[in-house]
Amino acid sequence: MSALCDPPGATGGARVPLSAQELSQEVKAFLSGLDPAQGTPLSPAAHARCALRLLRCLPPARHAALQHLRGLFDEQVCAHLLQREAGAANSTNAASPGAEALQEARRALAELVAANPRAWAPGVAAWASELMGQLSSKYAGRPGVPPAASLNELLQLWMACPATRALLDIYSQCLAAMAGSCPDACVDALLDTSVQHSPHFDWVVAHVGSSFPATIISRVLSCGLKDFCAHGGGGGEAAALGDKRAPKMASVVGILGHLASRHAGSIKQELLRMFHESLGSSREHHKATVPFLLQLALLSPALLATVSAELVDALQPPVLNQLHQHFSALPRDELEATAGVAVHLLCHASAGALRTLRFLLATAAPASVIAAPGPALREGVREACERLLQLLLLHLQKLVHGRGAAGPAEAGARPVPFLEALRPHVRELCQDALRLERRRGLWQQQLLALLAVHSAPHGAAEALFFLLALARTPEELALAPQLRAGLRAVLPDPLPAAVAAAVAQIHAGRLPEPQLAQLLRNLALLLQPREPDGEPGEPALGAALARHLPDLAQLLLHPRAEVAEAACRLLAACPLPRALPPAHLLPAVRAAVRRFFAGLRQGDAAAPAPGARLLARLSAVSPAAAKAVLAQLVEAALGGRDAELFGGGDAEPDGRDGTAAASSATPTAASLLDDNRRLTAGPNAAGGVWSVFHAGVIGRGPKPAGGTARRSAEELSRNTQAFLSLVLRCCRGTGPAVGAEAAKAVAAALVEAVCPEAAGAELAWPPEELARATVERDLRILRRFRRHPLLFPLLRLVAGGRPALCYCSVLLRGLLAGLVAHWDACRAGSTAASPWHLRASCALVALLAEGSLLPPVLGNMHELFPELAPFEVHLLLLSVWGYLRDNSPLPQKFTFQPRLGAFRRDFGRDADLGKHLAVLHSVLHRNIHRLGRLAARFYP
Repeated sequence: MSALCDPPGATGGARVPLSAQELSQEVKAFLSGLDPAQGTPLSPAAHARCALRLLRCLPPARHAALQHLRGLFDEQVCAHLLQREAGAANSTNAASPGAEALQEARRALAELVAANPRAWAPGVAAWASELMGQLSSKYAGRPGVPPAASLNELLQLWMACPATRALLDIYSQCLAAMAGSCPDACVDALLDTSVQHSPHFDWVVAHVGSSFPATIISRVLSCGLKDFCAHGGGGGEAAALGDKRAPKMASVVGILGHLASRHAGSIKQELLRMFHESLGSSREHHKATVPFLLQLALLSPALLATVSAELVDALQPPVLNQLHQHFSALPRDELEATAGVAVHLLCHASAGALRTLRFLLATAAPASVIAAPGPALREGVREACERLLQLLLLHLQKLVHGRGAAGPAEAGARPVPFLEALRPHVRELCQDALRLERRRGLWQQQLLALLAVHSAPHGAAEALFFLLALARTPEELALAPQLRAGLRAVLPDPLPAAVAAAVAQIHAGRLPEPQLAQLLRNLALLLQPREPDGEPGEPALGAALARHLPDLAQLLLHPRAEVAEAACRLLAACPLPRALPPAHLLPAVRAAVRRFFAGLRQGDAAAPAPGARLLARLSAVSPAAAKAVLAQLVEAALGGRDAELFGGGDAEPDGRDGTAAASSATPTAASLLDDNRRLTAGPNAAGGVWSVFHAGVIGRGPKPAGGTARRSAEELSRNTQAFLSLVLRCCRGTGPAVGAEAAKAVAAALVEAVCPEAAGAELAWPPEELARATVERDLRILRRFRRHPLLFPLLRLVAGGRPALCYCSVLLRGLLAGLVAHWDACRAGSTAASPWHLRASCALVALLAEGSLLPPVLGNMHELFPELAPFEVHLLLLSVWGYLRDNSPLPQKFTFQPRLGAFRRDFGRDADLGKHLAVLHSVLHRNIHRLGRLAARFYP
């Protein structure tokens, strides 16, 4: 009787077995549902207890008993949901008979499984998992039951239900009992139920997987592989088509997908273990492992992302050789299908995309012909990898360009995961492409173009920017125009956006100084004309850069000379717009002037050339621009530390010399003039309220009196020649002669620099009585002329643009007054005793004659000065003063002659010239023995 009651393989239990008569009555009661003693219907709880007794004592009745218990669990689930809908207020604390029977059933099944796991666990696990699946699907649409997508809420609901919680505990006990021996039957039951009742069954999978992660992961993969092999999924073609003949694949994917969030490491290790075990093995299920893993990756992007990055590291030469041997035996159609699957997976893999790409490139086309130590790759491996890379680029091209009517412009709506993962690595891709390594470079350029189109419009501009910034040779720089030419076929021109991106990077300070200088040099190189005196090489680039002139002009003031020089060369080659607002023009002019003088300080004859070209081009923009350039040049050359480049001395220590004192302090000291310039974008009005008188910095004491730096005569001559050549170019504009307006601008700048308090003064020559009131000013003007040798060449330049010299009347008057006073006080026997005053007197009279302020007969008297005594020079200069007093140097005395294209003065309209020649003739008569050969030139 004991053998009859126990299941096969069971051991004796503690319960007393039923007799045959009792067992017969239990069977009749179970089948009829009536109480054998009273003949009344059994209650559900009693009926369930009857099934439990049969389950323990009568093995053939096991399935019937378990089937009957389904109703008990269903009834309890329904009651729980009704009670939940009614609310907690209507719930009763007393346990119902059905609930007590439910707990008895749970305890009974637990005892049976614990007593004999091999006999009871597989069947009970299958029953419990199937029942949970049926209940989950049956009540899925009931009000109050969360949708299947809300996994956490669904799990909380069913775990709060005693019936489903009991079933879950029963299944977990079965799985735990079989985990040490053979849990495949339990896992198979879970997979079968998941196939039928997913996604409503996902909450069971999530809970069981979290409780037994190692067991579930390994056994789910094992069972999925067996099912895959059993349904003929061993070929690459089946994986390529996403074969649906393996019904458990979706369940495997779903279970592993639930576990991937918390147990990604275990899943990754198990997948890699299966992959490595399959290599070099001839067993049938090992041959199907790679297609199985491919299909898993096709069905689950999460699994693909989990394993893709580590899989690249695992593909060492021995593994690659084994893979080649594994696939070489496949038919051609299956091999092509497998390659198609691999390409599809690569395009949809985002994790480790850059590592994967570099692995493919390094394997298909090694950078070095010298083999690395270790096993060598077979030639077929490189060919296969090259084929795979070509297919990848082709498939990416179809995905990027083949978007129907939407076109590449809507790339953001349907991103390609592989390209999307490469977007943060545009810089690295550009660096790789610029290495120009054999065939690898062509693939990298194709991929860069596809990435630019996919990420348009910002991606195209970013790629073009990095190519421009990272190129170091003309060959590397040629990649940028090539990429732009390819992108323009499908996108708007990305060059303006690339220039804007470069300016934004410069503003943000993200570019290291060497790279910034390289970027500027590359842009300047692209702007170089292809032919001498031709158009710029890239007109669109020039137009884009011209829109950012204020931003680029700031780089001229960069503390690093390399960057400032590169910016100067770029702006010198960049076409400038014909209309520049003052707010953009004046800062650019000031920065270019500082760059020009910085080039002069380098001591190299070619260093100031870019700055000179830039200033000449800025002056050609408009007459206002020419005036601004000339004013800034003159001001900088005569004031501050730049004056010593031309042999000039520092400003006066009392600080009454105007704007020149503003920058005379050390380079690191504060400059009131610079502060003033930063506060306004407008030009300084000569003699106006914006003139700066800088006597020192508060907190640092009086301004120190600096000494004059000593430079060689050759260097001074070279600097002066470069400066005057630049000023002359700016004054001439497009014509051969100095323009009157440009010369007038230089004259105004000279007056502002030498004697700012006299700017805007009357041009008429005052009588001697009024001249006595300006003795101090005249002496200061004389000292400025003595300190700055550049003043006389600048005045000669002004004299060439008649009648501009009239606007320097206050300077000429002060200089002449100072020289007259000097010769009057001189007691030397010869003018050679005062060499500077002699040279200044000769230069002054020559200037007056060249500017048509003196008639030729008076303008030639400077030839006599070296042969005369000081008092005679004094008398001659007084005659010059008298002539200028009677014939004031006014612009109204000049008339424009269209035939000559210049202003001329008719001296025949002036007052009687004879009285001003009497002193000259007297001096000639007195020195006739020495000056007789020159006498004829001084008679009209």
